[in-house]
This record gives sequence, C-alpha cells and structure tokens, in this order.
Amino acid sequence: MSSSERTVLRRTLLGLGSVLAVAVGTLWLGIADHLDLYINPRYATFTLVLAAVAVPASIAGLVVVARHGAHAHDGDPEPRPAEGGRLLHVVLGSVTALVTIGTVVAMLVLPPTTLSARTAQQRSVGSASLSDATGAGAPVTLLGSESVDTSEYGVKDWAALIRQTTDTTALVGRKLTLTGFVVPGSDGSFTLTRFVVSCCAVDAQPVGIGVTTDDASPQEGEWVRVEGALAANPDTASDARLVIRAARVSPVEQPSDPYEY
Repeated sequence: MSSSERTVLRRTLLGLGSVLAVAVGTLWLGIADHLDLYINPRYATFTLVLAAVAVPASIAGLVVVARHGAHAHDGDPEPRPAEGGRLLHVVLGSVTALVTIGTVVAMLVLPPTTLSARTAQQRSVGSASLSDATGAGAPVTLLGSESVDTSEYGVKDWAALIRQTTDTTALVGRKLTLTGFVVPGSDGSFTLTRFVVSCCAVDAQPVGIGVTTDDASPQEGEWVRVEGALAANPDTASDARLVIRAARVSPVEQPSDPYEY
C-alpha cells in the first residue's frame, strides 16, 4: 500500500468514526430528551431517524475499510514515507480524533445549557428583523376583536403584535402574563426575552418586550413571570412604542422547553 493510499485510509476511518460518534451523541440527546435544546422539535424525528441509520451504516463502513486495509498490508511492503511526513499525518489525525471524541464526550457528560442573556444582547433583542416573528399576519388582522383568545400568546407573539400594528392604542391596557429571562436595561427597566428557534440553536434570535416596574429589577439572565398590562413606553426615543407595566414580577424556574418556535 502506497503512502497516499494509507493517508486516504486513515482519513476514511476518521471520517466514518466521526459520523458514528456524532450519530451516537445525537441519539443520546434524543433519549435524554435534550435534543430540543439544539434543534426545533419539528425536526427531531427526522434527525433521530438519520442518526439511527448512520450508526449501523458507519459501523459497516468501518468494518469494510478496515478489512480492505488489512488485505492491502498483506502485499509487498513499500518504502516508508519520510519521517517528517509520517509525524505530520499522525499529529493531524490525533488532533482531529481528540476534537471529535471531546465533542461527543461533552455532549454525553456535560449538562446541556440554553442560550444566555449575554447572547441575546449580542444578537440585538427585538431587532427590526423580528417584526414578523409570528410568521403570519392573522393575529394583527384580528387585533380589534375582543373574541380573540390571547391566553396562549408568548413573548414572540406579543412582540410581533406590537411591531406589526400601526395603531398601538388598541393594545394599551391589554393584560397579559408572560414568562421569559431578563435582559437588563440602562434605566432600571428590563426586557423580558425568549429565543425564537426556526431550525436550530445556531439560528436562534432573541425577541423581547420592555418591562417597567416600581420594584427592583431582577438579575440578568434570571427567569421571571411578569403579570401586568401594556402601556405607552415612557422612553419616547425608543423604537418600541409599548412596554409591559408590571404589577408583579415573580422569579420562576427555567421552563423545560425554554425556546419559542
């Protein structure tokens, strides 16, 4: 077997091993019910099916490639490659293998974490690009109707209503109770925030509603339940025309499913 063939063999084994490791890690996340911290639940079944197929397929590939390598070594030995080249291949292969193994071990051992308040600040909470967060105009169309049930609306839905409607006076005084984490403001107020996941945590975007309260603001990143009513934003320089005037802010545990979709 030539040196180039040995290089291809090592890379193939490493690639198949990486696929196997990631597939096993994905199945573990699904069994542990943590997969929704990384992808939108509507893709969970598809992802788990692919992972389940990838495990036996990659194992079969590893066996075939290993046998091919064993048979190839039965032939006449060829001159060994230069020591420097061998050392470079060994180092690169070892580093890649360690990174792959480390990633999988981290997936299996370390507790999964959600995106943080600091990440929300870096990604600009409530940016204009989130004005269509609900994905449809139906809530705005029905805005003036008292028969509309808003009890299931989350932060995403209310934030979209506030941004999409041109007459925010129709929303003033509307009572609501919402849960989210705290992104502190500069004037003692804070933004009640949730991450909206379209596909996976990589594309998650923070969306939030400003909250004013007479009490001390909760700590950054703390999960709270806010009970209050929508009111005109006292900060006239802000793009957000409405905020929640909180009657009560209560600390809560992080929900089992912290994202909105």
